[in-house]
Amino acid sequence: MGRPKSPPDVVIRRLPLYARSLRHLLDEGVCSVSSHDLGERINVTAAQIRKDLSYFGEFGKQGIGYDVVKLLQHIEHILGLNREWPVALVGIGHLGEAIARYEGFRSQGVRIVALFDDDPAKIGREVEGLPIIALAEIAAVVRTTPIALAILAVPAAQAQGVTDQLVAHGVRAILSYAPTVLQVPDGVWVRSIDPVAVLHSLTYYLAREP
Repeated sequence: MGRPKSPPDVVIRRLPLYARSLRHLLDEGVCSVSSHDLGERINVTAAQIRKDLSYFGEFGKQGIGYDVVKLLQHIEHILGLNREWPVALVGIGHLGEAIARYEGFRSQGVRIVALFDDDPAKIGREVEGLPIIALAEIAAVVRTTPIALAILAVPAAQAQGVTDQLVAHGVRAILSYAPTVLQVPDGVWVRSIDPVAVLHSLTYYLAREP
């Protein structure tokens, strides 16, 4: 018997949306939900939800639906949220500082534990109780804190060099706000957020309105 088929990346990207919706249901006091009702909350068909979850096992019962608490626990386990992930934040400009001050990370399984920048004027200053450390010290920090995930809030021109340095010292997952495509070796995962590109994808539709 062969190995179970690995889920496509698009399925992995939907799992956090399912988890978020399930948390909202719990806040509303809902204990059981059908795939149809869950799908309506995130604009996904019931069939797609059942197919996505089938990559990871059997969940729910025909005609009964999903136990919200149990399904949320399963998805959080699949996503590794049954543990806390230490995160390095690189680039403490206006965006980076806003990210550092965001209170939602720790409640969602991630915790920013180190701030890095290459601006001598910023090094040593504290944000939310964390000192800003010179980027050159990343190796020393990783030796004492097993950081495998980083957030990049640096200019595009610096992003690849910073990425190379992070990867060389053991970082294996990067969320990048830099408006550029990062090149990484196999076994390193990158997600990019480019607000300008997203806005341009919306102006396409507005430009075609009469």
